[in-house]
Amino acid sequence: QVQLMESGGGSVQNGGSLKLSCTASEYTFNSWCMGWFRQAPGKERERLAHIYTETNVPHHADSVRGRFTISLDAAKNTVYLHLNRLKPGDTALYYCAAVQARFADCYSRAAYNYWGQGTQVTVSS
Repeated sequence: QVQLMESGGGSVQNGGSLKLSCTASEYTFNSWCMGWFRQAPGKERERLAHIYTETNVPHHADSVRGRFTISLDAAKNTVYLHLNRLKPGDTALYYCAAVQARFADCYSRAAYNYWGQGTQVTVSS
């Protein structure tokens, strides 16, 4: 049973930056999708980015490409999400998720079977 622990959320002003971290309790290097999602009140959970641990290939959703960057430190079992040029519309609970799967499965929110508790990001205008 893999446990995921997020950290790094907080409150920032419009245009600010944050770095989110997600550390897995077990070795998740071979063929794992590590993803970041967010959910704002009254909205569906949105996939932001994922990285495939076997190849270190990242993918970012169109809505955040150019502002958010996902990265992996396999030695630390940790995936990061760098949030830049934050806007009030980015306010949400941010989740880390993982699944051992094929690369193509990384794009599907339903494929992820391990989830963290979430870390809150609040952006004020």
